[in-house]
Amino acid sequence: MNSSETYPKVISQNPKFRELVTKKMEGQHFMRLLDLDLVEIEEGRTRAELSVKTKHKQQNGFLHGGVIATMADVVMGFAAFSLVPHEHHVVTGDLRVSFLSPSTSENVYAKGWVLKPGKKLHFCEAEIWEEQSGGNKLIAKASSSMAVIFPEDFHRKK
Repeated sequence: MNSSETYPKVISQNPKFRELVTKKMEGQHFMRLLDLDLVEIEEGRTRAELSVKTKHKQQNGFLHGGVIATMADVVMGFAAFSLVPHEHHVVTGDLRVSFLSPSTSENVYAKGWVLKPGKKLHFCEAEIWEEQSGGNKLIAKASSSMAVIFPEDFHRKK
């Protein structure tokens, strides 16, 4: 059992969170450039998968650290977004990634969850795994604080 399977149960403040996350994902041009697929959307929990291509690799065929960090940021951000009320948003306030092992796998996935929700900040964690024929391998762990943006802040005139 890994830590994402033991996270505390959280409840969304928006009954249409799946629809909103899916809509936001469609508008995420960077995620589409990476070919990142969000395959699971639950309350306070998401999962994304990536079929690794040449554009995702750095020297020696290793998966680029920026791709791993982006995957972690995406799953934690959408996990936090799934909990906020309608018309609220979240932005990454802090992101820490610990790279545990280089990956040359053709398939990787990231799981993110809200560890501790709050009114202004959601504390999140993520794990990034590579799929291997002998079993999956943990390649990175991440944590973040996601800042909640209230409607009055988002629509504030400049």
